Amino acid sequence: MAAQCDSCAYYAYDEEFEEYYCTVDLDEDDYMRLTSDPKGYCPYYRNGDEYGVVRKQN
Repeated sequence: MAAQCDSCAYYAYDEEFEEYYCTVDLDEDDYMRLTSDPKGYCPYYRNGDEYGVVRKQN
């Protein structure tokens, strides 16, 4: 799942703690479903590549 997070728009860097974290507001049930999925699928994933839309237009 970490590889998927690297390109996610919700994956942000916290300069104070010097680490990356997910900015999606998950409750405990959502978090357990997310971490227990054997395929590592995240329903909140959104591609953070801002240029992806432009490439599709060409």
